[in-house]
Amino acid sequence: LYLFSPSELCPNYVFLNHSESRRKTREPKEETVTLGPAVRDGEQVFGVVHIFASFNDTFIHVTDLSGRETLVRITGGMKVKADRDESSPYAAMLAAQDVAQRCKELGITAMHVKLRATGGNKTKTPGPGAQSALRALARSGMKIGRIEDVTPVPTDSTRRKGGRRGRRL
Repeated sequence: LYLFSPSELCPNYVFLNHSESRRKTREPKEETVTLGPAVRDGEQVFGVVHIFASFNDTFIHVTDLSGRETLVRITGGMKVKADRDESSPYAAMLAAQDVAQRCKELGITAMHVKLRATGGNKTKTPGPGAQSALRALARSGMKIGRIEDVTPVPTDSTRRKGGRRGRRL
């Protein structure tokens, strides 16, 4: 006969109930998982493609409409070996084709485009890969919605590089 229960003697110790440990395990049922949203026939599913084209690389980054969830992101540097080719139109085209293929797997059929250059107090001209990336997306069967330029433009900037007398050529 116990005066104390075992849990009162050792409050930090866990006592196992053997009837609980011998539970029957069920086999998991097979479930079909579909990628992307449920859509009616003929309805477009939009994503947002952010194309950042600098003179050193081209990023093609697809998000949902809110911009919070990244679906796929591929750069020109992931497609070519040589560093000098990262920003080339060819690398941007290969990256855009990969992005379009992945988006089709996820069920995205149309895209809004946000095109961006380096901006700020640097160049506001998009790099060489911007146009070819956009063309490759359109040619791979993606519907293009709105095209917007989101290059950051300074209202008043930090001092630009080059010094007081500017860049002398």
